[in-house]
This record gives sequence, structure tokens and C-alpha cells, in this order.
Amino acid sequence: MKICVFGAGAIGGHVAARLAKGGAEVSVVARGPNLAAIQERGLTVHAPDGTLECRPRASADPAELGPQDAVIVTTKAPSLPSVAASIAPMLGPETPVAFVMNGIPWWYNDGTARDGQPLPALDPGGALRRAIGISRTIGGVVYSACEVTEPGVVEVETSDARVILGEVDGRITPRIQALSAAIAAGGIPSPVVPDIRQAVWQKLLGNLVNGPLCILARSCMQDTLQSPETREAAIRLSEEVVAISRAEGWPIPGDALAARVARSATLRHKPSILQDLEAGRMMEVEAMFQAPLRLAREAGVPVPTLSLMVALATRAAMAAGLYAAPAEAA
Repeated sequence: MKICVFGAGAIGGHVAARLAKGGAEVSVVARGPNLAAIQERGLTVHAPDGTLECRPRASADPAELGPQDAVIVTTKAPSLPSVAASIAPMLGPETPVAFVMNGIPWWYNDGTARDGQPLPALDPGGALRRAIGISRTIGGVVYSACEVTEPGVVEVETSDARVILGEVDGRITPRIQALSAAIAAGGIPSPVVPDIRQAVWQKLLGNLVNGPLCILARSCMQDTLQSPETREAAIRLSEEVVAISRAEGWPIPGDALAARVARSATLRHKPSILQDLEAGRMMEVEAMFQAPLRLAREAGVPVPTLSLMVALATRAAMAAGLYAAPAEAA
């Protein structure tokens, strides 16, 4: 299976190496020093189950890589307009595109009671809808605590990595089963679920609790959550996120929120949005923070703690020049 990973950072690099290990014909779209390193030396991923090394075709120009059997988009949300502008040469008549990303996805309303209502702040000008379309789109959620430690090298910190996939309309299709099998063949689970939006909210629970707090503390999860005060704040944030997910009709399973926070407090991992802040990369404030807050307001769900933390984290991103509110959301 010929698969391109569009965005070979930490997550994309890990996924690409797993695909290569499983026997897929892998290429990656990357840029800058990371691209140069992959072209020169290949891609190295240090994971708990061993070191993975591969030499995928790599380019900054999708046209050089040509049509694919599938594309997995693992860029950060601020890069999606550039994906829309350049992905066309990779798309054959039946090529699916899996968006394996954080936050509320641009396709979130399709196939729901809000069907036909675009999310312009997440897909400015409808560029993704025009270039890719809903019929090609597969939803995805990834769990992989990892970091690019040097160009072309990814360090995976935990052993419970997985890539969850789901069709926007909830069907279990041959194309999604084939993509799932290609990922799983490389050594990490890739379950296919009929309720990908619930998986989106389950991942958002961690993003919306740990992200703002770690940005404000400028610390990893373990250090941020070491005090009773921050753990209590994390529990309140968790309760508010669960309330939004219930109002949206995608309740997060389980109710042991204090236990979830306690597990987070054992990890020395820095959330990806804090890694972006420290590296001077554009931050996923819109998809991860602002879009869920807008859904809470529309549903009339009170989220006072989340509103405060997101406002402060957003201000930190703006002060660093790493977030500008879209005109549609301003």
C-alpha cells in the first residue's frame, strides 16, 4: 500500500516509521532541517519496543511524490491551508485522506444535526472542503507522547501509542480497514470505531486539561500537577470538558476524573502545544482551545474554569506571536 504521511514531525515521523515497518511503501511531506535530515540519513524513531529506522521518500512538494493509495495528514492545524493548497497531486480517484490530528476537526459538523454548517475558523474559505471533500475524509485521533529530539529523530516516551480511525459517517469501510491494518502491521494498535467524534472528545479531555495548565506553568505534566491546587484545577477542567461532550451527544466514557489527573501527574511529557510554544511554532489554539469553547457557549454549558485557563493560555500564545484569531472567530 502506497501511503504518504503529510507532516513528518513527531507524530508523523512515528506513524511513518510504523507504516514502513509494516511493509507499506511510505513517503513523507516535510520541510526545513527535518526534511534535509530525512533525505540524507532517513528517519529514526526510538520507541519503548525498539528503534525503528527507515528511509521514506521525502519532499516538501507533494507533486514530487505523486498519487497515493492513502494520505495521512499529521500536520498541526495552522498548517491545514497549505495542505489544501498542495495536496491535489497525491489524490487519485479513490485516495482517502485521514486527518490524524488534535482538536475539533474541520469536518466535525458533517453527518450530524449541524450537517452543512461549515466551521470557517478551522477551514478558512472552505479550502479543505474544496480540495479534498468529505467523501475522501477519514477522521483520526492519535495517542503518542513523543518529541523530535533532533532533525530526523523522534523519541517516543510511552508504550501505549495508538491511532484511532473512523469514517465521518460512522461506517466501517474496506478503505478504513485497509489503512488500519497498514498501521497496525507496524506494531501499534489502530482500532476502527463507529463514533470517531467520541474519540475526538476523549482526546480533547487531555488537551484541554493539560495544555492550558502546562502552558501557564511552562512545565511538563508531572511538574505542573504536583501541587494540590493545580490538581484540583485539573479536575474542575475535566468536569467541564465532560459536560461539553455530553451536551454534544458524544459523552466521554468513564467518570474517574481524579484518577485520570493522577495518571497525568506521573508523566514528564510536555503537551505538544507547549512544545510548539517553546520551539516558536504556530500553536493549535483554535482547534484545541477556542473551538470547544464556542461549542460550550452554543450549548449553554457553563465552563468558568476552562474559559479562564483558555483565555490566559491564548494570551500567552498571542504574546509570543504564535496565534492570531481568525477573522471568522474574532
